[in-house]
Amino acid sequence: MIVRWGLDELEALLRELGIERPYAIASDRWANLPLRVTGRWSEVPTDRIEEVAAGAAGADGLLAVGGGSAIDLAKSVSAETGLRLVSVPTTYSGSEWTQFFGVRDPDRRMKGGGSGAHLAGIVYEPRLTVELPRQESGGTALNALAHSAEALYVAGHNRDGDREALTGATLIAQNLPQVLDNGHDLDARTRLLAGAQHAGAALGSAGLALGHAMAQAVGGRFGIAHGAANALCLPPALRFNEPVAGEAIARFGEALNADDPPTRVEELARLVGFTRLRELGVPEDELDEVAEATVERAGAKANPRPASAAEVAELFRSIW
Repeated sequence: MIVRWGLDELEALLRELGIERPYAIASDRWANLPLRVTGRWSEVPTDRIEEVAAGAAGADGLLAVGGGSAIDLAKSVSAETGLRLVSVPTTYSGSEWTQFFGVRDPDRRMKGGGSGAHLAGIVYEPRLTVELPRQESGGTALNALAHSAEALYVAGHNRDGDREALTGATLIAQNLPQVLDNGHDLDARTRLLAGAQHAGAALGSAGLALGHAMAQAVGGRFGIAHGAANALCLPPALRFNEPVAGEAIARFGEALNADDPPTRVEELARLVGFTRLRELGVPEDELDEVAEATVERAGAKANPRPASAAEVAELFRSIW
């Protein structure tokens, strides 16, 4: 993966990759961004993958500009067409680092997913995050923090991923409160984006565990933003895993400068405005079904402590 910083590096990166006719996938929010593209798809998210792929006919690469929804959509089109993808993330979601993707409809309901995206490059531009609203800033940053936490103990954890995870967690914990206090602080935004980059690299190196599986299941069912779902689901997952991954979670706590990592994540979530699943429209009587869906996800199966559907349902109830 080739990583560059600064939007003025985009053209050089495309040339380096031999992409001359990129097809853009970006919402109307970025319509005025000066991009040299052969066409554009602006309905984000969408489940009309075949139509997007047809629009990209004649292109020799894909360019995604936006958050996780835009990048996931572009990854699904990349898997469908074989086109290489360059991402310009405008949130802290980390989606640009994995070949896996989820497909949501315009109402953000999960419609499917897969893997096989052809990732080629990333361009980080902190200035594109300055107008990101408070909840999206906090939610996607907490999603990135979850990448760091789970990379430390997931089945695929490794030394390189650990290093990236701890660096990312430190930067996110230090700079997220500053960004929430002043979203136009470009220096804090830059450091937070750097933290998300390291957390994304940890995600790409190691993978996801139970907290993400819970967030994916509940978010996909009820149309909840992935960052908000992760902000709430990470603390109970950390507590569940402490008996078998205490050392890794303690290292995560050191990166947060916190003796009680799950409680510190809850504090950050409340700072953003995320408190309980019920506040996000999740009905209590469906938690058992969501738990059953959770344990079938890859992240739950890669978790260091096996979790039954009944145990996951109790974890959901603890944050309901």
